[in-house]
Amino acid sequence: MYYVYMIKSKQNKPWKYIGSTNDLERRFNDHQDGKVFSTKNYRPFVLVYYEAYLSEKDAREREKQLKYFGNAYRFLIKRIENSLLD
Repeated sequence: MYYVYMIKSKQNKPWKYIGSTNDLERRFNDHQDGKVFSTKNYRPFVLVYYEAYLSEKDAREREKQLKYFGNAYRFLIKRIENSLLD
């Protein structure tokens, strides 16, 4: 399986990171342990959301969609916020 995920900094409230991986637990631990250059200054994190895909290509396309197309990102944030209200 391949995963697209979103983590959120516990210390810097508005800061979020979107990524993809084939091992979600390992990748999350890499972020927590400061092994990822782009996220190490924002630790600690909470895993906010993830999606699972059968193909790496599909996961990469979704990651790109969330990172570079604002409507997809806004829709996801709204969906996450609404699920917290339920």
